[in-house]
Amino acid sequence: MDQIDEYFDFALGLVKSAGSLISEHANGCKVFEKKSCDIDLVTEIDKKVEDTLIGGLSKQFPDHKFIGEETVAAGGKCELTDAPTWIIDPVDGTLNFIHGYPHSCISVGLAIKKECVAGIIYNPIIGQLFTAKKGKGAFYNDRQIHVSQITELRNALVAFECGTSRDEERCKIVFENFKLIVNHGHGLRSMGSAALNMAMVALGGADANFEFGIHAWDIAAGDILVREAGGVCIDPAGGPLDLLSRRVLCASTPELAQELTKTLVQFYPERD
Repeated sequence: MDQIDEYFDFALGLVKSAGSLISEHANGCKVFEKKSCDIDLVTEIDKKVEDTLIGGLSKQFPDHKFIGEETVAAGGKCELTDAPTWIIDPVDGTLNFIHGYPHSCISVGLAIKKECVAGIIYNPIIGQLFTAKKGKGAFYNDRQIHVSQITELRNALVAFECGTSRDEERCKIVFENFKLIVNHGHGLRSMGSAALNMAMVALGGADANFEFGIHAWDIAAGDILVREAGGVCIDPAGGPLDLLSRRVLCASTPELAQELTKTLVQFYPERD
């Protein structure tokens, strides 16, 4: 077993265990706090899941680093070095989780030398487990998965989110891009979870996904999942993906990705 297998197997056990904290609230979680705005929310479950994961991983791998959503929200640093770094979203889709809408997940990515080499996306409420390791493929509940072969936007089902920011400039661009996808794409879907949107591209259910204003913990696991499923994960303007840029575009094929880079109105949020 190589080191990545060892790291991955231990993390997967923790993720499955932490999933019970989420599935206990399948009908919704009515106790929550606001973060940046009325729809950017956090629950005690977010904090407990993150504490479980970081606590277990740091004890097992004391030299590893961490970027966790709630740790950063509490004032921790968002710093990506060459060291093995776990990038964790304890509940991606918190608004869904609060309402009892069953599309939220634990997202855990492992980056080594700033590259994502393993990822786990787990929705315990409906039993969805997506996993990937570098060079070993992507899997959905132990079945290997592949992206679609769609190459043109007119045939593409695009996963897309409005996000939690109500910044006026950003909202204007969100609505412009929404209109562009409606007019030029085959269809548009919004799951309310960045990680699950990327998982849908890896699965071949959606053909592309993009978002401006997400964070490293939203996309780290999805990045390796999409790439191991045969897709591409890049910056929405066409350059390489930068995990800290708060911008992502993933697609089934390079051709579709490039068409989207030429179609989308760009937005550049402040970096993580």
